[in-house]
Amino acid sequence: MMEKEGVQYAGVHVGKLRRYFSWQNFLDIVKVPMGFLEAINVLKKFRAEVVFSKGGYVSVPVALAARALKIPIIVHESDVSVGLANSLCFKFADLICLSFSETKKYLSLKLQKKVVVTGSPIRKIHGNKDAGLKFCGFDNYRPVLLVMGGSQGAMQINKIVDESLDELLKKFQIVHIRGRGNLNIGIKSRGYAQFEYIDKELFDVYAAADLVVTRGGANSLFELAYMKKKALIIPLNTGRGEQNLNAEVFAGKLGWSVLSGNMLKGDFINAVMMAEKNNMNKTADIENGTTQIVDLILKQKR
Repeated sequence: MMEKEGVQYAGVHVGKLRRYFSWQNFLDIVKVPMGFLEAINVLKKFRAEVVFSKGGYVSVPVALAARALKIPIIVHESDVSVGLANSLCFKFADLICLSFSETKKYLSLKLQKKVVVTGSPIRKIHGNKDAGLKFCGFDNYRPVLLVMGGSQGAMQINKIVDESLDELLKKFQIVHIRGRGNLNIGIKSRGYAQFEYIDKELFDVYAAADLVVTRGGANSLFELAYMKKKALIIPLNTGRGEQNLNAEVFAGKLGWSVLSGNMLKGDFINAVMMAEKNNMNKTADIENGTTQIVDLILKQKR
């Protein structure tokens, strides 16, 4: 995806940081110094003046290499709670950017001195509703429900949508992003369009959607909030519970609905119908953090 945008790309070996016991932890320890050395070579080759890190275990050897080379480091945390990789990188970051002001309570007073609450960097969204309807094969007469489960899809959401399809199609046209290899070729219902993945047409589909069912990933939620879309959030209950916290904050600000736990067909259908009727708070301030983050990066150039 980066190369298609004309951006230079370089990969390094990384060891995954797990919070639980796994024999792979012992193997991945070896990858960390390897990735560190590779990252040093990449940063020298790119003549990097600033490192901007978005977290995830892949960021750790790169941030460590930047520290060794005395390159300024800006770390951004997307979620309300702080991931393990960012917890490590925060200690030697020059600046810490946060999507949520609520995240500051998880940081020490020393780290809070480095903090700038920027919000999330949001892509330029320029969708066309008519183009989105045409792409999905939909008409203009019934509302559009967009279901998406993150970049890899979500088996739980896919399954409950399949079970609820007949009932939901009485009210909605449904566009369903199921994830790679997750298409259900047995479904041929009118008003239902399924895709493994949507690339350049996604903004048009966003524009056509009246309600979105999604996971609780911060980046997707910020985009939907920025577009003032109604949403039903179904957080993924894994890791440190970051998606639940993200959902809680957005629901409080925007009046979005949240559905968690073991979903039954009836619960899901009722939640969708209620979410569509919700009076969303469209006056909530959802700032695009891109400009401020770029300004901070430019100021840190050595």
